[in-house]
Amino acid sequence: MKTTLLSLFCLIAVSAMAGNYEVSSPNGKVKVVVNTDEAVKWSVSYNGQTVLQPSVIDIQLRQGKKAFGLGQVGKVAKHRVESSFRNPFYKKAEISDAYGQLLMYTNQKFTIEVRAYDDGAAYRLISTNTKPSLVVNETAEFCFADDYQAFVPYVNDNRGGERYCYSFESYYDEAPLSKMFCDSLAITPLAVCLPAGMKAIVMDAGVENYPGMFVKEAKSGEVKSEKLVAEFAPYPLEQEIGGYDRLNLVPTKRADYIAKLDGRQSLPWRAVVITERDADILNCDMAQRLAPACRIADTSWIHPGKVAWDWWNNCNITGVDFASGMNTNTYLYYIDFAAKNKIEYVIIDEGWSGKESLMEDLNPEIDLPRVIAHGKENGVGIILWSSWRNLIGSNPLNDIKVTDEVMKHYADMGIKGFKVDFFDRDDQQVIASAYKIAESAARYHLYLDYHGLKPFGIQRAYPNIFNFEGVKGLENSKWEPRVGDGPLHNQPRYDVTAPYLRMLAGPMDYTPGAMMNAMKDNFFGNNGHPMSQGTRVHQMAMYTTFEAPLQMMADSPTKYMQNQECTDFIAQIPTTFDETVALDGQLGEYIVIARRKGTTWYVAAMTDWTPRDLTISLDFIGEGTHSADIFADGVNAQKDATDYKHSTQTVTSNDRLNLHLSSGGGWTAIIR
Repeated sequence: MKTTLLSLFCLIAVSAMAGNYEVSSPNGKVKVVVNTDEAVKWSVSYNGQTVLQPSVIDIQLRQGKKAFGLGQVGKVAKHRVESSFRNPFYKKAEISDAYGQLLMYTNQKFTIEVRAYDDGAAYRLISTNTKPSLVVNETAEFCFADDYQAFVPYVNDNRGGERYCYSFESYYDEAPLSKMFCDSLAITPLAVCLPAGMKAIVMDAGVENYPGMFVKEAKSGEVKSEKLVAEFAPYPLEQEIGGYDRLNLVPTKRADYIAKLDGRQSLPWRAVVITERDADILNCDMAQRLAPACRIADTSWIHPGKVAWDWWNNCNITGVDFASGMNTNTYLYYIDFAAKNKIEYVIIDEGWSGKESLMEDLNPEIDLPRVIAHGKENGVGIILWSSWRNLIGSNPLNDIKVTDEVMKHYADMGIKGFKVDFFDRDDQQVIASAYKIAESAARYHLYLDYHGLKPFGIQRAYPNIFNFEGVKGLENSKWEPRVGDGPLHNQPRYDVTAPYLRMLAGPMDYTPGAMMNAMKDNFFGNNGHPMSQGTRVHQMAMYTTFEAPLQMMADSPTKYMQNQECTDFIAQIPTTFDETVALDGQLGEYIVIARRKGTTWYVAAMTDWTPRDLTISLDFIGEGTHSADIFADGVNAQKDATDYKHSTQTVTSNDRLNLHLSSGGGWTAIIR
């Protein structure tokens, strides 16, 4: 990392002095004002337009019988910082981190750090108190000037009926802020549509040893204004095995506080991303900037890639002389398929291990040493599924002994990592556990794919964590019900909403790649033989659009071999990139994006159920003559979603391409 501190000056040095303190972004568009007259409040504007009205920042703590809060602000320092850092496991190789900064010191041993970026603003509280304390609550408000339209992902499908035990997967309710369900929690990122096409996206970032942030609607008491307030899962005191298929640890008793602080600690960031142009959200680095720096000294062993996956396609392979399923022959076959198509990994999902252990009662139908050896011989790594509670020994506060034992055992056998499923919580215990697991995995050079969690910053600290679920991905098509003349949920609209919002927080394990594709009139949920909503090329475009250093190929080897032309194209697309260019897009409607790896460009476009004609400039590809390998929706794709057209053409940076996207369609190209 390189950092330049351009200016430093003390604004005020008198304890308990009230007033307004301002800081602006490097380009001057974003301005944050912190007022300390009665309570500490921050407000944010963009080009003079109000984004957040004064919103309270506070915290309530307890040390024994002593209760205290944030305290009064004394000294305030103002900086301008220009910084950058590299990340080879991201959508771009180098990330700029330039901002205006306020540091405000209180008489209760807290520092309030405020940053103004060109594309948003953020603050966090830093405790410098060396004594242990309990965080009873934290007050974080986001007050908007009017009853704006919002995209809200609500908490639903709670595990065991517990309010804060949830998979972090939700479709988006689109309604004015005033219509938010007052008894419901929402997860972040959450988008608010400001005037003139601007967006404000509320999120948290850099969460460590602290619960994640939910938000809910609360009337502000001011005319027309609407307020979102934070809520946090209280600290778990007791828990039991339960939830879906008894795979979870569900809290049965929670404390009257949300976190334990053992001493000095930085709390998570509360942020709002601001954009004039929706497409720019696709290239925003706020989550990366606010995350902890990488903690793995040598990352040379970390190799992202694609993975052949068994669960979505139900191990449906045909034309073989053995019964397919959770058995040795099936996984040898998956490995051969992966090797032939230069796919780096194979996942063995749920069913290889015992229900209550990763070390005992293993499936006798799978000769794991033989499978691992065959993978090694063919250059294909094996990743194993695990529930979170089995990996930690059903004890979130464990000393990592159980986790280390499992990690070492399977690393010695030669596996490459674990897909860890059913966290389904983000209270302080679970967040701490996620860090412990990542540290243990890094010790043994193992990769991780976290399910039942949204990304919260740990992925930069531990880049051996490739993916997070927390997304309504392709698996939902297996049980999607029909209502009237089509599916209940508008999946293509979600597909062009989640990249702007859910993906803003970090990579998402959507698991794309369906080769059975359907329009609304002929789609139906089928667990054993699943299909996708939208066109074949809509699925293919996901490999460039969706960020996932470990990107799934969800369909079966049989389906991919029957569609080898599409498979050959997908297999060429990297899972991390050197540069990203957001070309065009509208939240919930369509996306056009380009990513570069080395000298090759990967371009993709996706739409909702609305057909679209788009034009893109190729001015980003550089000088000279290039060859474009293109997949587009076929002329009959609206009748048969599998229809596509494959072509090649010569292009230059002076060219403009006309794209036609069918209903639920897509377009994608590799330009060399």
